[in-house]
Parts: sequence; C-alpha cells; structure tokens
Amino acid sequence: MTFVTRFDHGGITVADLETVTAFFVSLGLEADRKTAVEGEFLDTVTGMTDARTEIVMLRLPGGGTTLELSSFTRPDHLPGSPAAPANELGLRNVAFEVHDIQAAVERAADDGYGLVGGIGEYEGVWRMAYVRGPEGIIVSLAERIGN
Repeated sequence: MTFVTRFDHGGITVADLETVTAFFVSLGLEADRKTAVEGEFLDTVTGMTDARTEIVMLRLPGGGTTLELSSFTRPDHLPGSPAAPANELGLRNVAFEVHDIQAAVERAADDGYGLVGGIGEYEGVWRMAYVRGPEGIIVSLAERIGN
C-alpha cells in the first residue's frame, strides 16, 4: 500500500531569505510573495514553541513541483555547514535540468557563486555540475545532450 499521492515540494531553511531567493530567481525560477507563518499550526508541526517563519515558494515558469525557502525569525536559526562536501549526510543538493549549462554556470559566477568541482559528462547523455550558492546550498545543474 502506498501513502504518497504526489511530490509536493522540497524545503530549505535559510538565514538570508532575500539573497537565497534572488539566487534561485537568477536561475529562472519564479517567486511567490513572502508569507509569514506562526501560531499553533507551526508550533505543532515543528515541535517548537512560539515559532515564526517567513516563507517564499519558488516554481518553474509554467508550474510544477515547488521549492520552499523558509527563514525562522523565532527561534533564531541554527548554523548549518556552508562548506559541506557532497558526501556529508543530509540533504545535499537540489537539482534542475537546464537548457544551457555553461550559460547557467556563468550566470551563477557573475553573482559570485562558483562550481564545487567541474562540468562533467555522463555517458554522452548529460552534462552536469554542482554550483555552491548562497549559504552553502549546492544546486545541481544538468543539461541533456543525448538520448
């Protein structure tokens, strides 16, 4: 028996909501307006008391699965590991298919974000690279080059 009916969204907790939102928008995602959430619902779901978060939902043009960026204003956020390598346990990256990986990597570099390694090619089908964005978030960019 399956309980899951669809994949709704992924979420990333960040310290600087505006900077991280701008990074993903520069890659082509669209941002909804910022929303604040607090009260009994949030306290119950997160297991915290008197919590408050600001959230921005990001999506591809045309819709689809969303990415939630959340920044807690109460309680203060706990520091993560902004230089975490790809083999550190936990959620390591979010991935997007792009139509021009070189242009996407250059755009990220123009904004001050560099490659973790290099642009690799997988079996003549994909070009892929990890870009380390704001707050150490690794974004996997993949361009289909073959069947």
